[in-house]
Amino acid sequence: MPKFAANLTMMFNEVAFPQRFAAAAAAGFKAVEFLFPYDHTPQEVASWLSENSLENVLFNLPPGNWAAGERGIAALPGREEEFRAGVARGIEYARALGTKRIHMMAGLVPAGADLAAHRAVYLANLRHAAQEVGMHGLMLLIEPINGRDMPGYFLTSQAQAHALREESGAANVKVQMDFYHAQIVEGDLATTFKKHIDDIGHVQIASVPSRNEPDDGEVNYPYLFRLLDELGYDGWIGCEYRPRGRTEDGLGWLADAMQSAK
Repeated sequence: MPKFAANLTMMFNEVAFPQRFAAAAAAGFKAVEFLFPYDHTPQEVASWLSENSLENVLFNLPPGNWAAGERGIAALPGREEEFRAGVARGIEYARALGTKRIHMMAGLVPAGADLAAHRAVYLANLRHAAQEVGMHGLMLLIEPINGRDMPGYFLTSQAQAHALREESGAANVKVQMDFYHAQIVEGDLATTFKKHIDDIGHVQIASVPSRNEPDDGEVNYPYLFRLLDELGYDGWIGCEYRPRGRTEDGLGWLADAMQSAK
């Protein structure tokens, strides 16, 4: 049966972040994910999880200056010291929250940049982060993101991500397969998932092209949910979508998915 985690950065925006935990629990979710917890202390976030009997399944390492447009620094030469400090900070939060997966954002590469240099920095940072989080029993995730939503992002395809995962040589590095991004970049979702299932550490969903609830658009999510069950995928499915309106009013797809799985 699929296990769905509410993304509290994108869902339940009708209330402030601290109140989204209770809203997610009231809607029937047992787990949550979010982009970043760093605006709050680890103790605060841990208390919101505990009070609502929720598991945190994923968050991102510090991304650099998000407000200024940065989207990760792992592939940016000259930022290695800042990256390593961010890994340590992410581990601090993961240990406090009981989180088992952390996503490492690659960052934006300027047009005309030396891609080989960016790749070398990325791979070195990937190996460092994998070793550091691995000492605490954590999984490190890398995620391809489509260039339409995030122009210039270093990591864009499943094949590229799995090649880097293999080259890292780290058993705790897995690929985060967001069906929304993968559909935009390359499609062929079912075949790609089957090929890489053993090395996919997390799945995320949203409709394509609108990035709303997964009940419309060009991706057949009921089919994919059945496929994941048939293949024995036992990880979480993160609901990283923008609700069309009030979050609770758009959860009919979730009820249908859970009913179909019975």
